[in-house]
Amino acid sequence: MSGNTGNQLYPIFLKMDKLQMLIVGGGFVAAEKLNFLYKSSPNANVTIVAKDLNADVETVADKLNAKVRLKAFENADIEGFDIIIAATNDKELNRAIWEHARLKQILINVADTPDLCDFYLGGIVTKGDLKIAISTNGKSPTMAKRIREFLEDVLPDEMDDLLQNINTYRSTLKATFDEKVKALNDLTAGFIKR
Repeated sequence: MSGNTGNQLYPIFLKMDKLQMLIVGGGFVAAEKLNFLYKSSPNANVTIVAKDLNADVETVADKLNAKVRLKAFENADIEGFDIIIAATNDKELNRAIWEHARLKQILINVADTPDLCDFYLGGIVTKGDLKIAISTNGKSPTMAKRIREFLEDVLPDEMDDLLQNINTYRSTLKATFDEKVKALNDLTAGFIKR
């Protein structure tokens, strides 16, 4: 229907405290994924399956209160999970995990293998209740990181206060939906003017 060949990903924000996530692997890549998850969703439900864990994974696993299973991965390990991240340093094992997850219709991200990903973990900027997700469609995580750093610098820390004030104002409006939308659009229009 559309000739758009740009980024076709659909961004969503998941309530990770309501889902069960499995991370397979205990090395550097798993640590990176866990740090990202902890920063964004510190109450996430996470289980890690790995033969061993590096110190970074252990540290973040403790912060997340993650369940840890020190063992080799088996297909039965994916039972009961909603989302999987395969982050081992074994490409054949990662592919096998992907194949089994697909059979079970479980969303999976195979680290550093965009063709085997149902979703990507992009850059995230958080200022209180404001959360902005950044995607490069898997092309350049480094660019997403740089954009994230830029937005973290330019967005004021007081953004959460502003959001709370707008929410308070919104709750006082006694009007139709269309009138509320217009009033809030009028109020916030100046935020993007230079």
